[in-house]
Amino acid sequence: MKLIDSFGPNPRAVRMFLTEKGISLPSEELDLMGGENRRPPYTDKNPGGQMPALELEDGTVIAETVAIFEYLEEKNPSPALVGSNAEERAETRMWQRRIELGITENLYNGFRYSQGIEIFKDRMRCLPEAADGLKAKAQDGLEWLDKLLEGHDFVVGDRFTMVDIILFCATDFIAGVGQPLNPEHKNITAWKERIAARPSATSSLHPGAAEVGMQG
Repeated sequence: MKLIDSFGPNPRAVRMFLTEKGISLPSEELDLMGGENRRPPYTDKNPGGQMPALELEDGTVIAETVAIFEYLEEKNPSPALVGSNAEERAETRMWQRRIELGITENLYNGFRYSQGIEIFKDRMRCLPEAADGLKAKAQDGLEWLDKLLEGHDFVVGDRFTMVDIILFCATDFIAGVGQPLNPEHKNITAWKERIAARPSATSSLHPGAAEVGMQG
C-alpha cells in the first residue's frame, strides 16, 4: 500500500491523519501545481483526478479524502478518529457532512473561482461570478459553528476526529489566500490554535508550502 501524495490541503489532511494514527506509508509524489494529477497515467487510476489517493497492494485505488480516512480507520481502529462504536461513527459522519457542505466546499470553490482561477481555469468549470457569494456562505457557516463550539474543545464535542483535521487543513490553507478567519469568532480561533499545537499539524505541512506561499 502506498500514498499518492502532493501539495494541497486534502493531501495534508491525510498526512495528518496518518500521523495521528501512527501509520507510516511509502509515498509517490505528484506535481499538483503542474496538473500532473489531471492527466494520464494518474487519471487512469483515479478518473476524478483528485489528490491524494491510496493505492493498495492489488492495484485498487481509493480516492476521496474521507473514503481514505474510513478505510484506514477500519484497518487501524485505534486511536479512533472516526469513532469507536456505531453511535460515535454516525456522529462524526454527521458533522463531517455539515462541515463539508456548509464550510469547506464553499471555502475551496471561493478560492478556485477567484485567487486560484489561474490554476483551475483549465482543469474545471470555474464560476468567477459565484466566488464572493461562496466566500460569504463559508463565513456564514463559520459563524454558525463558532456559536456551537462554545465550551467544546473539538467539533464533535470532546473527541478529536477526522472532522477537526478536515476543517483545520481547510482553514489553514484558505487563510493565506484571501479568506482569513474572522477574529470576532473567538471559539473558532481558539479551536484552530488547539489543533495547530498538535505535532501532526506541523509535520503534515508539505515541504514545498513555503515555496508556493500556501499552507498545504
